[in-house]
Parts: sequence; C-alpha cells; structure tokens
Amino acid sequence: MIGLASLLASATQASQEQLAKSIKEAHQETIRTSGQLKSALSALNALTKQTQGDLHPAYQSFCSEVTNTYSAAAWTRTRVQWMGSDGRKYFQDWQTTVSGIANESLRKKAQKRLDTVKKSYDKIEASLQQAGEKFKPFLSDLSDIQKTLATDVTAGGVKAIRSTVKSANWNHQAVDQAINSALKEMDSMAKALSSEAK
Repeated sequence: MIGLASLLASATQASQEQLAKSIKEAHQETIRTSGQLKSALSALNALTKQTQGDLHPAYQSFCSEVTNTYSAAAWTRTRVQWMGSDGRKYFQDWQTTVSGIANESLRKKAQKRLDTVKKSYDKIEASLQQAGEKFKPFLSDLSDIQKTLATDVTAGGVKAIRSTVKSANWNHQAVDQAINSALKEMDSMAKALSSEAK
C-alpha cells in the first residue's frame, strides 16, 4: 500500500513538474508573440510615416514581420490545442488521485487545491483562445495591406491603406489585452505549481 501511494505521489509530482514546465514555456512563447506583434505594427507604422525616398526597404521589412506574425499566430493556435488535450489530461490524472484519497479532510483540501489551479489554467486557456480569435482581424488587416502595396509601393499606395492601418492598430490592442491577461494568469499558475506554493 505504501509503495502504491509513493508511486502515485511521484507520478503526480512528475506531471506537476511537466505542467509547470509547459506553463513556463508558454509564458516565454507568449512574451515572444507579444513582441512580434509590436514589431509588425512598428514596421507598418514606420512604413506609413515615411513620406519620401524609396519605400521598398520599409515595405520589405513590413513583409518580413508579417511572415513572422503568421508564425506567432500559428503558435497560439497550437498552444490552445495542446492545453485542450494534453494539458487537460494532467487535471484528469490529478482528479483521479484526489478521488482516491481515503481521508475526507485531506481529500477536501486536495480538491480545493486542484480546483484553484484548474481555475487558473482555465483562465489561461480562455485568454489564449481569445487572443487566437483576436488575431484573425489583425492578420487580415496585415495581409490586405501587404497585398495592396505589393504592386503599389508608392506614397499614393501608402495613403490608400491609412484607414486599414488604423484598424490594424486598433485590432492589435484587443490581441494585446488577451495576451496580457494570459501572461498574468500564467504568472499566478507558475506560483501555484512551484515547490514554494502556499
């Protein structure tokens, strides 16, 4: 019986460490994504502010940032999918372990702890899903701007995209809010999963 209990405990500990590691990686990737969005917007705004000279270098810089932003969006989709499958499995395993605790008082405390961590996880997942949804209009704006300028990298072409640039800046704010919300919850969850957690 003691052997089984220690085996369960070590399996749970390994899973907890894996989840904590995944949350840490997600945090780092989310910060990179946030930075990438700002870089794309910065390149776009720099392009629209250039009033003279050759616009091609600024346009090429913008195109490069658009490609990188699509990669960042793909990462967000992948992370949300992982959280909905493998990440959820951790909580199912934890719930099985908690349900197997015979001592009622201890089981209730363990359940409360599980519920707290799972609630934080759910918030992260929801924020990343929201960021993924908010990515769509932002990426659409970037793509449309890129297509519009592909054959007209001139001051007139840039003038024609100004309203869409405003839209991209507006849509970026919504994506950024969702990302910041996810980052805040990741910080909370990382603390909850650390060995120093209270």
